[in-house]
Amino acid sequence: MALLDVVQWDNQRGDIIHKFPEGAISMGGQLIVKEGQEAVFFREGKALDSFGPGRHTLKTGNIPILEKLINLPFGGKSPFPAEVYYINKAEIPNLKWGTKQPIQFLDPTYNIAIPLRAFGAYSIRVQDAKGLLIMAIGTWHAFNTEDIGSALRDMVILPKLQDLLAETMMKQNISILKVAAFYEEIGVAGKAKMADEFASFGLELVRFAIESVNFPEEDESVKRLKKALADKAEINILGGDDYKMKRTFDTMEKAAGSNGMAGGMMGAGMGVGMGQQMAGMMGGVMGQQQGGAQQGMKACPHCNAPNQAAAKFCSSCGKEMVAGTPCPKCNAMVPMGAKFCPECGQNMQGGTCPKCNAAVAAGAKFCPECGEKIG
Repeated sequence: MALLDVVQWDNQRGDIIHKFPEGAISMGGQLIVKEGQEAVFFREGKALDSFGPGRHTLKTGNIPILEKLINLPFGGKSPFPAEVYYINKAEIPNLKWGTKQPIQFLDPTYNIAIPLRAFGAYSIRVQDAKGLLIMAIGTWHAFNTEDIGSALRDMVILPKLQDLLAETMMKQNISILKVAAFYEEIGVAGKAKMADEFASFGLELVRFAIESVNFPEEDESVKRLKKALADKAEINILGGDDYKMKRTFDTMEKAAGSNGMAGGMMGAGMGVGMGQQMAGMMGGVMGQQQGGAQQGMKACPHCNAPNQAAAKFCSSCGKEMVAGTPCPKCNAMVPMGAKFCPECGQNMQGGTCPKCNAAVAAGAKFCPECGEKIG
């Protein structure tokens, strides 16, 4: 192996550690450390002398700790008896973290356990190069950015994730399904909660962010939780008494359907009673719905579940709260009743065939009756 007379590291953005093996550097060679770097000599699991930015000649006079441990030769170009590690002390940005498998999270509002996945990013800066090297090399056996990131994710970030989410949900008194509105708050809390543990590894946690929390829509627990949210919204709109009456009506309707309401005195009696309850109930429901509308509520155009007026997606079925039809030209969603597409100006009213006068749908290129080309 050829001995190196000049040792330097041209690190790339995101690199943390670079190693020159023992014996690759000649005694009397030049060690060049750039701004934002630190070089540490390492031998037999021990971090020895370190050098900051500048040009350094490797000789016994400027390596006091190493000189005491090893009988260094004087003169000549014998191999240097220690490994040299370069450490990048600039900020390492955009390191990713995420759950490998869905984790079970107990929703603090509804006490339902649901599986969730979470993903995010963070950035770090090396504060103690020797401390990081001892942990990374001696304990984690991590020699690159990816391995160090994996160790930090498994040892610090994921163990704290459930506590972070639960604390935010309890503080805001909301369900985990509404956590997206609090990503920034969770990120700030996470940075404060994990800073000391990162510092124990010689690292400063500069930034921490939650980017996504998602759930398998087909999971039964998720469906139950969404139904609970929809029921709660319905109670808020109808009020407790009218909601109970509606549930009673639903139960009676199912019972009547299973017993055959058209036959027998029992079915007839149930029908009369149900009709009386329905009349009173509908009056109350309509009044509550009008009041709810005045208070900024609106019904989902797909499943008719009640939602806040500013909601973009339905809390019950998850579909967009915009009722309309797709434009036949640009496929943009056009509100019901609109005469022209707000994106491309396409006529949405349809017309008549110039040959046979048959009705022609908006966007049609040929008459459905006689085949005449339209437009």
